[in-house]
Amino acid sequence: MARQFIYHMSGLTKAYGNKKILENVYLSFYPDAKIGVLGPNGAGKSTLLKIMAGLDKEFTGEAWAADGAKVGYLAQEPQLDDSKDVRGNVMEGVAEQQAVLDEYNALMMDYTEENAEKAAK
Repeated sequence: MARQFIYHMSGLTKAYGNKKILENVYLSFYPDAKIGVLGPNGAGKSTLLKIMAGLDKEFTGEAWAADGAKVGYLAQEPQLDDSKDVRGNVMEGVAEQQAVLDEYNALMMDYTEENAEKAAK
């Protein structure tokens, strides 16, 4: 059985005005692949990763992740809320995980068989 690519890019070109940042890029990789993107400043590494994450759709060519694939992107320069201190910005970034932990802790504080089953999920 042939393996399916988790990500594929074909003939991709990205330009800002007349300046081509990426030109005629082809790449594909399989699930569990470990990849690295290397190059000098201004070579288009961040642009490539933004395209792969689906954050930049202004290009020619083809770029897609397989159905069901989850693509994440951690910005090189995170957008922080200037009205918050460091802790406040971090807590905002982990709010979803903190909510799960808070729910788990609440269930454990009121331990019953039913809550134990909920917590196990």
